[in-house]
Amino acid sequence: MKLADAFSLVAGTQRNVSFRAYDGSSFGPQDHDAIIEINTPRALEYLAASPGQLGLARAYVNGDLDIVGDAYTTLSRLYPMKLNHLTLGDKAALAKNFAPFALKRPKPPALERSLKGGRHSKRRDAEAIHHHYDVSNTFYRWILGPSMAYTCAVFPSLDASLEVAQEEKFDLVARKLGLKPGMKLLDVGCGWGGMVLHAVKNYGVTAIGVTLSEQQALWGARAIKEAGLENSAQIRFSDYRDVTETDFDAISSIGLTEHIGRDNYPSYFSFLYDKLKPEGRMLNHTITRPDEQLPTHYRKSFINRYVFPDGELSAPGVIMNAFNNAGFEIRHEENLREHYALTLKHWGENLEAHWDEAVAEAGLGTARVWRLYMAASRMGFDLNTIQLHQMLGVKLGPRGQSGMPLRSIFN
Repeated sequence: MKLADAFSLVAGTQRNVSFRAYDGSSFGPQDHDAIIEINTPRALEYLAASPGQLGLARAYVNGDLDIVGDAYTTLSRLYPMKLNHLTLGDKAALAKNFAPFALKRPKPPALERSLKGGRHSKRRDAEAIHHHYDVSNTFYRWILGPSMAYTCAVFPSLDASLEVAQEEKFDLVARKLGLKPGMKLLDVGCGWGGMVLHAVKNYGVTAIGVTLSEQQALWGARAIKEAGLENSAQIRFSDYRDVTETDFDAISSIGLTEHIGRDNYPSYFSFLYDKLKPEGRMLNHTITRPDEQLPTHYRKSFINRYVFPDGELSAPGVIMNAFNNAGFEIRHEENLREHYALTLKHWGENLEAHWDEAVAEAGLGTARVWRLYMAASRMGFDLNTIQLHQMLGVKLGPRGQSGMPLRSIFN
């Protein structure tokens, strides 16, 4: 069986994706805007040994498989790949042809990561964050743009720029937290310091940001110094669990909960609850799953092996329940799923616009990982296989006082 025949059999003929392979076979127009290209037999070994996303990712990262054209366009045309049209004869023919490849089990690419030690121990969490966030500040600058904000933006309009949308995200968080001059803000998982800088500049607060990424901390500290805000803002290279200060008026957690682990939600929210003053607010901004069913294959997924080691997503209700059980009164919640799809569209375009520079800075394999992960994630937000939720909670004061206005309109 020629490889093009196998592709057309599995994918079908209505996907609007062409194909070509090292065995000389092809399918569809070869000047098409979406082409899957199999360059080596090792690509088949990866795909046969680990069917699904991990095998495809290994082949793509190593260059044994190529996506010719826009990765998001190609993947969105192929997904979901349902196989119920295959007959028993089709499956037998595919198994006969490709079973020998499954026995080869080639070595995974060097970029694939498997962490050691206790899951979500401080040491292992630091290693996981280092893997993803300490690639290179310059590399991230090519992708994220001047804001260096690596979380879902909030677009006031479809044609808004990424920079405007990231400023709007930080401002939305500040408005929900009710920031005012003289308040103390703690930003856990602060990244490159965007929320800290926005809050101090625009709301007159003092702020502490903590991150487990040394490169982020160095960038953030430099940005604070350049802005002349050393007396009001600081970024620490630290685990959030090592923050000793208390009596914060507000806490923001933008993109950290994904790294905490479901079993640690109670201690995470309780720790931060204890850091707040009565009537203090916490805003939790996190990627979620749309349902409560935990994927059994997650630790063998592309995202876990290449992008976010030990990352874990839960349904919004699971997170909200832990938030509530820690003592917070939940006052507002919203899903910004479509905004994250737009954010990823901009990041993907930035990567393509600076592809040569990104490859020179971080290497071809890393650039390929980011291209694939951003395209797949964008598709996930589009199709509602992942979501982005913001939840606002309050630590009540005496006799149930919340300090909240009778109606809170943040949009």
